[in-house]
Amino acid sequence: MFDEYPRPQMERSSWLNLCGPWDYAVTRTASPPERWDGTIQVPFSPEASLSGVNRTLKPGEYLWYRRTVTMPEGDKVLLHFGAVDQRAVVWCNGWEAGSHTGGYTPFTLDITDTLEEDRRAEILVAVRDDTDQSPLARGKQKTERGGIWYTPQSGIWQPVWAEAVPERYIKRLRIEPDLDAGTVTVTAEPGGTVHFQGREYASGVPIPVEDPVPWSPENPHLYEFTVTLGQDCVKSYFALRKFSVSDGKLMLNNEPYFHNGVLDQGYNPGGLYTWPSDEAMVYDIQLAKSLGFNTIRKHMKVEPLRWYYHCDRLGMLVWQDMPSGGGAYRPEVIALPAVGLHKGLDDSKYTKFGREARLGRVQFEAELREMVDTLYNCPCIAMWVPFNEGWGQFDAVRIRDLVKSWDKSRTVDHASGWHDQGGGETQSLHVYFRKYKYEPDAEGRAVLLSEFGGYNLRVDGHTFNDKDFGYSKCRSAAALEKKLRKLYETEIAPAKAAGLAAAIYTQLTDVEDELNGFVTYDRQVVKLPPETVREIIAGV
Repeated sequence: MFDEYPRPQMERSSWLNLCGPWDYAVTRTASPPERWDGTIQVPFSPEASLSGVNRTLKPGEYLWYRRTVTMPEGDKVLLHFGAVDQRAVVWCNGWEAGSHTGGYTPFTLDITDTLEEDRRAEILVAVRDDTDQSPLARGKQKTERGGIWYTPQSGIWQPVWAEAVPERYIKRLRIEPDLDAGTVTVTAEPGGTVHFQGREYASGVPIPVEDPVPWSPENPHLYEFTVTLGQDCVKSYFALRKFSVSDGKLMLNNEPYFHNGVLDQGYNPGGLYTWPSDEAMVYDIQLAKSLGFNTIRKHMKVEPLRWYYHCDRLGMLVWQDMPSGGGAYRPEVIALPAVGLHKGLDDSKYTKFGREARLGRVQFEAELREMVDTLYNCPCIAMWVPFNEGWGQFDAVRIRDLVKSWDKSRTVDHASGWHDQGGGETQSLHVYFRKYKYEPDAEGRAVLLSEFGGYNLRVDGHTFNDKDFGYSKCRSAAALEKKLRKLYETEIAPAKAAGLAAAIYTQLTDVEDELNGFVTYDRQVVKLPPETVREIIAGV
């Protein structure tokens, strides 16, 4: 299970896969359990059927994991967690090894000093996840699921692994391509030698790329390299590409490039947040490409690093959302704007936006920084989206500037949908219940239609339940094709011709109650032939 190395841009040859059966227990206190409830298949959350548990962790409960393993030989042993939702504390052989808050980003613990002489390690993990009863980031998870809100996840939901490294080892890489100069700068911490195209270069020095080939969805060319530091060696890759905005256009490699995209939530019925296999990730990305899209908006979820690797190698731009958080969302903030009311509210009014908890705001910024740092090296990511439809939005202008200070190489959509705070490079619109007609932004920013469509078609025998949520119901594939064709021909294509910079259709897959995907939730039925969809959207 999960035999592929989980971190493709910093891969070591020797590692220990810790996915598989662990003991688990659920308690009402923070004390370790006296008895265990059974086994859970890591990295599936207990709510997912593939975990073998099928139990929802309630607010106030603790989820415990235990596994005993023999660690590999080496000066140091690192224990890696891809993601644990929401708060985790880890012990090894009775010693606290560390903790992490934030359900969407990886963390690593040095457990060397806790190991027994025989390298034995009893790993104990305690998780607390209060979902929407806390201000922490939760994305589309809700304690009471339904409609656009989905089954909550808890605990470990991305791969766990360990590796032995020398005393001095490479902790992280920062990869900065410069298409205009035809160079790449690889900075290794705490240092190292970069091996590329048969030559050696010091860390942090611009490296010339012979006969540079720009990366694009049409030609996803990747360059491989290695970095060594003493006895430590990691494999990695980069791409030469450039994102920018000019005259209201999104630019790729200094040329206008229309982001013709589809919304994707990354849920699947067996694993919920967790992909059942590498092949399942690839299927969804290739399906989006086969339908004619060049962009995926990754909505309210941060994927495992292998998902971004597949976008890098297959050729797919990614708009990356930061999962939302905060308190309860008010209808006048998140719902009424959908029908044209109460748009552009001042997001310094924290209580109105469910952001009165200072701890939640501080933690949001910390998790946002972790997300940007984690995904910075992925060539596919073109856009950061900190806030969506006012869900827990606050100080969006300051947050946009923060993100740009962390990453000057990408565009930021500071307020997707509504509650635009002005300035920046983009204006972002969601249009579902009325006809869309392009209007240029008064500030000259690139105009993004960052959500639209949402036409739902039920395929009996391939649905989550008997609910049927969407924005416009179709009774047959023919009706769906007719509506989709009219939408793109009469609204999207004219808007693109008039100056629209991007269009993101809702959505790639059905998700629980939502039946507005191009493919059913179980991925068994593609509702329209891909060649038909390609022909419909070819006009943009």
